Amino acid sequence: MHKILLAFAAAGAIVLSGQAFAADYKIMAPAAPGGGWDQTARTIQSSLQDEKISGSVQVVNVPGAGGTIGLAQFANSAKGDPSQLMVGGYVMVGAILTNASPVTLDQVTPIARLTGEFEAVVVPAASPIKTMAELVEKLKADPGAVSWAGGSAGGTDQITAGLIAKAVGVDPTKINYVAFSGGGEALAALLGGQVTVGISGYGEFESQIKSGALRIIGISSEAKVEGIDAPTFKEGGVDVAIQNWRMIAAPPGITPEQEAAISADVEKLAKSKTWQEQLKAKGWADTYLAGDAFKAQLKKDTEATAAILKDIGLVK
Repeated sequence: MHKILLAFAAAGAIVLSGQAFAADYKIMAPAAPGGGWDQTARTIQSSLQDEKISGSVQVVNVPGAGGTIGLAQFANSAKGDPSQLMVGGYVMVGAILTNASPVTLDQVTPIARLTGEFEAVVVPAASPIKTMAELVEKLKADPGAVSWAGGSAGGTDQITAGLIAKAVGVDPTKINYVAFSGGGEALAALLGGQVTVGISGYGEFESQIKSGALRIIGISSEAKVEGIDAPTFKEGGVDVAIQNWRMIAAPPGITPEQEAAISADVEKLAKSKTWQEQLKAKGWADTYLAGDAFKAQLKKDTEATAAILKDIGLVK
């Protein structure tokens, strides 16, 4: 049955008695459970199944090195298999550069950018730091004394911390950044008082912010975000705005017909009621961009990220 379904997917949209059949999918989240990629993969999983776009979707986690371990495994072991997909994003673009990864996004088949999310800077509820201005004051006094918990080295979290430092006149290379491979680990360090501040996508901190365990002191949007009770970095006196994004990719070595079938499934997902409801519930922006337009944007983002990472001393 699995082979028949794969053949249907490869051939394009096959409709029998009003029911569209597609491949069963296996989605790799190249990070530990609890982080943004894991949340994205599992939301894609439930939405594909709920919308009956795919009959069965499995998620696997392969953490490490900002997604580059999972990326290498995916590029090699999933080659030519249209039933396998991988979640990735802006964090991976930076991690490929900082880890000098031999496998890059050129070695997979980018399908679409799906979501965008703003970065939140948070502190434990008991922290004496109440505002971005107070954080900046501490940073200027002794950059090394302020420890930042975030995602993998070279990702959006570390880039944002570096941009904050640069914007307020602090040497970005002096930032005391502690990288974690999953949002759950960073959260535990933050709630355990092992670090000064946390920096990550808003969704990873949302439930702890709402419960009062964490206090949000800034969000990286250009303007106030509906439903998020926090000043922007700019309102807090820090001239930085940045948005993380997440994507879905297929393996290398698939045929144009297989790529078209996967792209059609992903487009159905992106436009579905279930997915749109999930975006609202999680505070993710709909940044859907597919095909050649996405591939061109990915190239631009990679070039811009290389320039930022050099600027903040993460890449030579």
